[in-house]
Amino acid sequence: MNKIGFNVLAWSAVVSDELRPVIERLGKTGYDGVEFLIGAPDDKAYKQVGDYTASLGLETTAVFVLGPDENPVDPSAAVRNKALEKIKWTIDRAHDLRATVLCGPFHSAFTTFTKRAPTADEYAWSAEVLHQAGDHAAQAGILLTPEAVNRFECYLCNTMEQLARLVQQTAHPNVKAMFDTHHANIEEKKLGDAITQIAPLLGHFHISENDRGTPGSGHVPWDEVFSTLARVNYKGWLTIEGFTRNDPDFANSIGVWREFSEPWNMAENGLKLIKDMCEKHGLM
Repeated sequence: MNKIGFNVLAWSAVVSDELRPVIERLGKTGYDGVEFLIGAPDDKAYKQVGDYTASLGLETTAVFVLGPDENPVDPSAAVRNKALEKIKWTIDRAHDLRATVLCGPFHSAFTTFTKRAPTADEYAWSAEVLHQAGDHAAQAGILLTPEAVNRFECYLCNTMEQLARLVQQTAHPNVKAMFDTHHANIEEKKLGDAITQIAPLLGHFHISENDRGTPGSGHVPWDEVFSTLARVNYKGWLTIEGFTRNDPDFANSIGVWREFSEPWNMAENGLKLIKDMCEKHGLM
């Protein structure tokens, strides 16, 4: 059975006790789990929030990105080693959160470009880092799910074809693929075809509207998405990721310059969309 989660980035990118009221309300709204961004260096906060979330009967997943000084596809072996160490640190924090899935575009550094198309060496470097990270994740009982994101945020993996190539080259049981409907809306020709292509490797799924607002309020073809997920028998998380300007530092870092939807509108109406679509297409 699929579990439904919500990413608290709609409120804050910082994991802290200030999120407790949000976590509690998400549980009461009907969510199975909560997704957190791992980035802030306060190690203790992750365990505290993870323990609190578990006390409410909720599960957790996590997301993160890497910067240019810790880039898995940098020509420098020293920089690639920094990437591996950062991923390992993040896996440890995800373990503190009690997360079972760690997702994001950590196959390469976020918004870091070389002004050319990706190379075979870069895929090989990324796969090597991810394979070693997979060993560390296996010890923590965590599944790593690198994410294909749009052309304005990375160049290594924009499509499921590219992501499948990377995950297959990584060849580790603890490294699978993630699908995000917002990014796929930009990069893929047909979302159903893209989901079908990545299905054998699919480990995590983000429900995101084309503008990052409330799922169902835009033009993502949700019937196509959910009917395909049912056909490929996907059993993983369905996690809503929507953005606001509630956390200005985070919003500025990803180019969110206006409000798309109010967070609780996203959470409440997004949950209804997922449940309605799952029932309609026999997914859950």
